[in-house]
Amino acid sequence: MPRIRVEPLGIEVEAPAEQTVMQAFEAHGYYWPVGCERNGECTNCAMDVISGIGRLTPMGRYERANLVRQRGPRSIEDPRLRLACQARIRGDVVVYKRGVEPF
Repeated sequence: MPRIRVEPLGIEVEAPAEQTVMQAFEAHGYYWPVGCERNGECTNCAMDVISGIGRLTPMGRYERANLVRQRGPRSIEDPRLRLACQARIRGDVVVYKRGVEPF
């Protein structure tokens, strides 16, 4: 099973392939900061991918459009910025997101 680590918390969880990063952490009892219905509209769940960017599903049109709408066109220039509610796991990754904490 793929492993996902979130920094600066330093917590690592296992998750089935094709689960979103956010779903993986919530399934293990962690709160992931979000301001919408976990559908990519608010972009509050945005994270920086430290390693393993190629082991996440590619950014889709909906994710890209919401990042541009909420954070401006420059937000999609850095491929490491992804939405945790949209990026699906295909292998081991390390991400950076402040505010992730146990429920």
